[in-house]
Amino acid sequence: MSEETAVRRRKRLLAAMRRYVVFFLLIAFVISCCMLLFLHTMQASLEITFTEKDIRTAAILTMGNVLFLSFLCTVVDAICRRFTVERPVRRIINGAEKIMRGDFSARIEPLPGIVGEDGFDVIIDYFNRMAEELSGVETLRTDFIANVSHELKTPLAVMRNYGTMLQSPDLPDARRIEYAKAITEQSRRLADLITNILKLNRLENQQIYPATKRYDLGEQLAECLLKFESTWEKKNIDIETDLEEEVFVESDDELLSLVWNNLFSNALKFTEPGGTVSVTLKTEGEFATVKVTDTGCGISPEIGRHIFEKFYQGDTSHATQGNGLGLALVKRVVDIVGGDITARSEVGKGSTFTVSLRRAADGDLQKDP
Repeated sequence: MSEETAVRRRKRLLAAMRRYVVFFLLIAFVISCCMLLFLHTMQASLEITFTEKDIRTAAILTMGNVLFLSFLCTVVDAICRRFTVERPVRRIINGAEKIMRGDFSARIEPLPGIVGEDGFDVIIDYFNRMAEELSGVETLRTDFIANVSHELKTPLAVMRNYGTMLQSPDLPDARRIEYAKAITEQSRRLADLITNILKLNRLENQQIYPATKRYDLGEQLAECLLKFESTWEKKNIDIETDLEEEVFVESDDELLSLVWNNLFSNALKFTEPGGTVSVTLKTEGEFATVKVTDTGCGISPEIGRHIFEKFYQGDTSHATQGNGLGLALVKRVVDIVGGDITARSEVGKGSTFTVSLRRAADGDLQKDP
């Protein structure tokens, strides 16, 4: 017998003794009051005089009845507790121990009949929901680690291979420059991956707090789009803009710049040369709506349900162009600033990402110089 089991048995024994004492005192009080009332009534109505021996005998019988009834109530209470309390608690403890050991598939079967109606069914329901959430979190964590490992290994392997080839003494200068550029590109990709992981981690752990200020959203969109001028010129992509003027928002401009940069980067990345990328900004009541549309490869509805998940890349043919963290960052930032983002896409025709943000109040607009 382990020490823990012995401690549990001692606790159960002490609990049983306490319950017996409680029943004893309660029954002794009730029976004593009933006996005194009965004897007083008998003596008054029948004018019976009880001798000392009669009183002693009655006291002994009363005490015996009290002891017997206390023991009987304790036994009945123990049996009831075993079926209505201890068994459900033991089942919950067993499930919790499985969760503690890392078995997140553990579930507790609902209790039958009266036992389940004693509140344990609610506890079990919440326990199963908690286990389901933990199972999902564990799956995400495992996938995250696996994907991070893969994403880190790929550029490192490429850099190592090119580094080995650069050591060849008879390597032509043209190839040397080509290999050096490949190493530089992979190191940039690796740095971007680590930066995005750190940003996403800080965002998910609420270590970045929005520093709101009032600014012109259209100007920010234009500035972010101009940063990609060399990209669209290189791929001969047409840029169409329709930005409504004097659309002000109160938000964190640095966080939202992450949103626009990622959306513009993806739109240009997946649009074939000669395609079109359009950016629109419109006001719709209290909201400012930004739409980024491209004529790229598009995504299927099945892939579209997962595009905001970390490291999810539905189009494996473009997997080398990104690390699957951009849209996860976008989604998290939009949630933090209190906005909303949706995606609409059709395979072979392109995609449209729509971001809605609450506009600055009209009163604030009037005060703006």
